[in-house]
Amino acid sequence: MRRTATHLADGRELFYYDLRDDADRGATDERDLPPRPTASELRYDPLTEEWVAIAGHRQGRTFLPPADECPLCPSAPGRPTEIPSPTYDVAVFENRFPSFSANLGAYPQVGGLSEVRPGVGRCEVVCFTSEHDSSFSMLSPERVELVMAAWIDRTVELSALPGVEQVFCFENRGPEIGITLPHPHGQIYAYPYVTPRTRTLLGAARRHRERTGGNLFADVLAAEREAAERVVAANEHWTAFVPAAARWPVEVHLYPHRGVAGLDELEPAERTAFGPIYTEVLRRLDGLFGVPMPYVSAWHQAPVREGRDLAYTHLELFSIRRAPDKLKYLAGSESAMGAFVNDVLPEETARRLRAVVTD
Repeated sequence: MRRTATHLADGRELFYYDLRDDADRGATDERDLPPRPTASELRYDPLTEEWVAIAGHRQGRTFLPPADECPLCPSAPGRPTEIPSPTYDVAVFENRFPSFSANLGAYPQVGGLSEVRPGVGRCEVVCFTSEHDSSFSMLSPERVELVMAAWIDRTVELSALPGVEQVFCFENRGPEIGITLPHPHGQIYAYPYVTPRTRTLLGAARRHRERTGGNLFADVLAAEREAAERVVAANEHWTAFVPAAARWPVEVHLYPHRGVAGLDELEPAERTAFGPIYTEVLRRLDGLFGVPMPYVSAWHQAPVREGRDLAYTHLELFSIRRAPDKLKYLAGSESAMGAFVNDVLPEETARRLRAVVTD
């Protein structure tokens, strides 16, 4: 892998990750861009004990432009984009409309038992391919390894930034999920706090260890492999399964067989083995209803400074589609009470995913 670092016209960092050592990435960004927005403000909710980012500048971000105006495609004569090079393998750059950044402003207190803090951190965009009409499921194993290398490189660098407590790599896919750009891409958030979901998972892992002496995630993986009924796919290093208590109509978790705190701790063979099983699962999702599956794909890694002995890096993939023409909306019970009701039996989801022909 070759990494090339450069800057965009407004000072944001851009990184190219290439399979070839001779790739030319010398093109510069000649656009006249406005100043970068100041970082969001964090407001503390005393009722839930959670931080909420208030980022008003994100209202003006690009929304579903036509293909010939896509800002994630390579630049072409007369059509400059966020990526100055006329081609690329994988590109990562600082988000132009970030939820968190190091460009600080003023953050007056607002009262209401809420504390206000600057939204220190960083948000990056990860472009998986220069092909606008492609998808992650269509990437070659070598390209998936390159994406994995980019995730690892950015996780390590972002974890070292002052104020960053957790690094989250993810992909939103499909207009039903709420994407603003259809080009195949994901994002990386470097949070200034440990997220609520991670605190919940680590709390459960801590209590499980106190009760049993074991690692919760490893024990879940072992139990799912033994039960086998909900396993969708597996290879030497990874297992993909529908969790027994799946919240979503379509939900698949991918676990490495060896527990690690972060993606950077995966061995070369484990990184290589991830691509084939993951793209297989994505193709099974697309084949389930005969239409492209909208999904969220979320890497769970250990926080930077806590819970690393409890964490177990894994990927959680889920969709709100419950039928070819029906979506699962988070209505009263889920949105107001956080109490999920799944209309689809997890074992049935696993069976139907296994039955999809992917060749």
